[in-house]
Amino acid sequence: MKRNATAVWNGTGKEGTGHLTTQSTTLNKTQYNFTSRFADGVGTNPEELVAAAHAGCFAMKLSLY
Repeated sequence: MKRNATAVWNGTGKEGTGHLTTQSTTLNKTQYNFTSRFADGVGTNPEELVAAAHAGCFAMKLSLY
């Protein structure tokens, strides 16, 4: 199975905004920005998504044994 995702960023590092979209549309123009990545802003961040992916894989792996 092949899946893809896109990330769009507009503006500068601190003042800019972006969004993430996955082929499955689970993420559909999900916003992220400087404060969602480095503070308590609204939206997600790449680290949160990687952590969720690892947690999902770990939970599934444990259920297989």
